[in-house]
Amino acid sequence: MLALPPHSIVGRCIVCVTLATLTLYWQSTAVSSQPNLVVIIADDLGYGETGMMGNAEIPTPAIDALARSGVRCTSGYVTSSYCSPSRAGFMSGRYQSRFGYDLNPTGERNNHPNAGLPPQQKTFVEHLQSAGYHTSLIGKWHLGTRPPQVPTSKGFDRFFGFLHEGHFYVPGPPYENVWTMLRDNSLPAGQFETNQRTIRGNYARINEPAYDTGNPVLDGGEPIDDWNYLTDTITDKAVDTISQAASNPFAMVVSYNAVHSPMQASLEDHAAMDHIADPQRRIFAGMLIALDRGVGRIIKKLDRQKLRQETLVVFFSDNGGPTAELTSSNAPLRGGKGSLYEGGVRIPMIWSMPGTIPAGAEEKAPVLSLDIAASFLPLAVDETFQLETDGTNVLPWIGRGTFESDRTVWWRMPRGARALRHGDWKFVQARQNQPIELFNLESDLSESNDLSETHANRLQELLATWDSIQSEMPPAKTFE
Repeated sequence: MLALPPHSIVGRCIVCVTLATLTLYWQSTAVSSQPNLVVIIADDLGYGETGMMGNAEIPTPAIDALARSGVRCTSGYVTSSYCSPSRAGFMSGRYQSRFGYDLNPTGERNNHPNAGLPPQQKTFVEHLQSAGYHTSLIGKWHLGTRPPQVPTSKGFDRFFGFLHEGHFYVPGPPYENVWTMLRDNSLPAGQFETNQRTIRGNYARINEPAYDTGNPVLDGGEPIDDWNYLTDTITDKAVDTISQAASNPFAMVVSYNAVHSPMQASLEDHAAMDHIADPQRRIFAGMLIALDRGVGRIIKKLDRQKLRQETLVVFFSDNGGPTAELTSSNAPLRGGKGSLYEGGVRIPMIWSMPGTIPAGAEEKAPVLSLDIAASFLPLAVDETFQLETDGTNVLPWIGRGTFESDRTVWWRMPRGARALRHGDWKFVQARQNQPIELFNLESDLSESNDLSETHANRLQELLATWDSIQSEMPPAKTFE
């Protein structure tokens, strides 16, 4: 079996920072009090879609500027290629399989007893709330609808958003002041029909779900009707929350549903993308520039409040992009949403905190969404705090080129899908009873050259490590 290094995220790590270590760390930074935290989550954003990753087709100046202000993580990972399990990992700081949460509830299944975070599973935000932080979630939740699971029961003082997997961007139907594109498998394959500003087409696997059914926009626990284009409304609420919370340390998760389906772009953003001829791609582009504009407004608000240097900002996508559904680019990676190839789990990620995290750097070592809790909590909570986590504190080395060990990253998903990366080596089994493939990511980032036969011993080492970690996990829950 592979010898796991001290920095490995495998197993249950305890983050415990002594007062002496904490003091030494802060002597090297510009922050002298409890820092703030802003996590910005994009939904279904492909690895290759932003300017910071080399895509010039759709302008993303705010995301690109955020990358220049901090560290662009070119091996950023999430723990699932579906929304809800990925978010469960981020919010708990643990592999979601540790509490059997591998499935992705949609529609009415969001109300199933096995959907969402178990009531007994704490979020890292609950620890921040106990430490005196003002905490808020703005946007998508997708981690349970029952009273013990809603955001205000899981550590958030403030919640504005919705509880299910997706939402239409404007009230309706009819959908006013937007261009809309909807999946409709009643049409012949590949056929499209346009009615005013709504395009229907048989271009993806399923029909467009009824996202809004039983899934209102909520302010706290109260349904509201007075909201506009949802990406802009989420940004408005985030900016307002920064103003209200600025006198105390705060932690805010801005969880956009952009660029998740349904595909809807405002008329202004759609018009701004008139250089894109493909109607599906043009609507997607309008959705992305609205997301980018939101990122820019949030950073500008932190600047105006003179909070930028004392605020850790992390930007990431909850999984890779679904190409047929959205036209997503995960280039140069293989696969996308729902897959354990790199395109499903390696995501765009930025960490920025001027004066603390180097600016304009690239971090090639794996950085996980789980690391947010493991890195921030020791800074925010007193020296006696202990955290049970599968993440690691990346702040001492991120962007500094000093991480020399190998990390082990483990994945388990439904239908027997599994994968593990250790160092540059990764195996993938796409589904139970399908072949197990082996790749060297250093020389083959696109996972196109299966080395399972020529490096059989290496594959067996990785499989033994996966089995060892799997032995710690309970069976996956079901919606049966």
